[in-house]
Amino acid sequence: MFSLIPKDEAFFEMFQKDAHNMVEGSRLLKNMMEDYKNPLEQARRIKDVEHVGDGITHDIARKLNQTFITPIDREDIHDLASALDDILDLVEAVADRFVVFKVAKPTEMAIKLSNILYQASVAVAAGVDVLGKPHADVTECNVRVNSLENEADRLTRDAISALFEEEKDPVAVIKWKEIYEAFEEGTDRCEDVANILERISLKHS
Repeated sequence: MFSLIPKDEAFFEMFQKDAHNMVEGSRLLKNMMEDYKNPLEQARRIKDVEHVGDGITHDIARKLNQTFITPIDREDIHDLASALDDILDLVEAVADRFVVFKVAKPTEMAIKLSNILYQASVAVAAGVDVLGKPHADVTECNVRVNSLENEADRLTRDAISALFEEEKDPVAVIKWKEIYEAFEEGTDRCEDVANILERISLKHS
């Protein structure tokens, strides 16, 4: 009897839209680091993408409240939407720090970390794209994101260590430490999404 009740598949489309919007935000941040010309305008564009992401997250929450039977567990829908939103929030927070701190130009390490965050975002979106598909394997997404998160951890440790050894201005140390840690936290949130996707996959394999 219950098999005759349709499950709302629109959640998968909404998650894909959310994930690819998140990738766009991380792409803009990467471009901002590589071509740092007008940080105020570049940060504003990222903020616009973050607003779109907030709207998608709210749409998912509203649909969850209105849907009786969901294609995956309600808890997983909520956790996945929140984790995707967290990535984009951190992308926007990094861009905002460059404006608020009046950073003259990104360091080489900031450029590297932005690229890692972008790659992790792309891997996450690839995992979201196969969500709900028969026999989907999200292991590749999980392995890729985990590797990138480990690389971000290592680079962040190296960057902060170099700051304390080489930077004489204590204010600069505080600013860059906060920026580097925000980049690294963004990759942490990508790993959270990868773990949620794997959890969903194991439940429905």
